[in-house]
Amino acid sequence: MNTENILALVDALLAIKKPVNSVLLEICKLLKKEVYHYDWVGFYILNHAENNLELGPYVGKPTEHTHIAVGKGVCGQVAASGRTMIVQDVSQMDNYIACSIDVQSEIVVPVLKEGKFVAEIDIDSHSPAPFTNNDKELLEAIAEKIAYLF
Repeated sequence: MNTENILALVDALLAIKKPVNSVLLEICKLLKKEVYHYDWVGFYILNHAENNLELGPYVGKPTEHTHIAVGKGVCGQVAASGRTMIVQDVSQMDNYIACSIDVQSEIVVPVLKEGKFVAEIDIDSHSPAPFTNNDKELLEAIAEKIAYLF
């Protein structure tokens, strides 16, 4: 994973001025292609009125989890706390929402706009414990770059 190259490609995507969902989908595709252990990459976007997360653009196997309550599962916990969560072994989580039997680990990074949670980047991996501080730093940098889109 070359963090600098990925961030430069994200900057290039943001410069094109496409519709928001198109840009988010391209970021998903980029991350899945460039990082071997990213098997499902997607965005969940906060629906303020209903206080839940709605599935946005993603790449990977389809999921039935199109709405997630704030506080429920890893995604909902990140929405509630506004802090990145790395789960190296999803089988050890009591509050885990399984999207696929293949998923072994997950990282969820909040997108904060003016300090308020608006969306998140959700990544599932079929590999055991693959996430490092490099993943966290890369995804948090992307979250910061895209916050203005929401």
